[in-house]
Amino acid sequence: MSAGDQGPGGPQGIDQLLARVRSGYERVGPAEAAAAAAEGALLVDIRYAALREKDGLIPGALVVERNELEWRLDPRGSHRAPQAVSHDLRIVVICNEGYASSLAVASLRRLGLHRATDLTGGFQAWRAAGLPVSLRP
Repeated sequence: MSAGDQGPGGPQGIDQLLARVRSGYERVGPAEAAAAAAEGALLVDIRYAALREKDGLIPGALVVERNELEWRLDPRGSHRAPQAVSHDLRIVVICNEGYASSLAVASLRRLGLHRATDLTGGFQAWRAAGLPVSLRP
C-alpha cells in the first residue's frame, strides 16, 4: 500500500474506508433504485454466480462479475457492455448486502462515471422490499 492509499493518520480499517467512500455520493434504497431503473438507470448486479443462482435476479439488471466491472462499464473501453454508452449514465450497483457495491462505486467514479451509486442493503434489501425477483435467468 502506498502512502497515497492511506487515510489521514495512516492505515485505516474497512469501516473507515467505507465511511470515507460513501461520504462522496448519495446511496439509494430499494424503492429509489426501482424508480431510477424505471427512468433509465442501469442496475448492475455484481453478486457472484452462487448467490444469483440461490436467490435469483433482478429483472432487467445487467450482471457483471465484480472483477470485470470497470472493463464492462467504461464507455471508452474496448470490452464495454452495450449499455455503457456515456459517463453520464446513471448506474446503481448491487451486491448482496450493500458493502462490496460501495467499493465498486468508488472505482467507477474514479473512471468518470460520476452518477454511479449503490443500493443500501444490496439485493437482500431489494428482495425484502418485495420488489421483483426472477428465480430463472
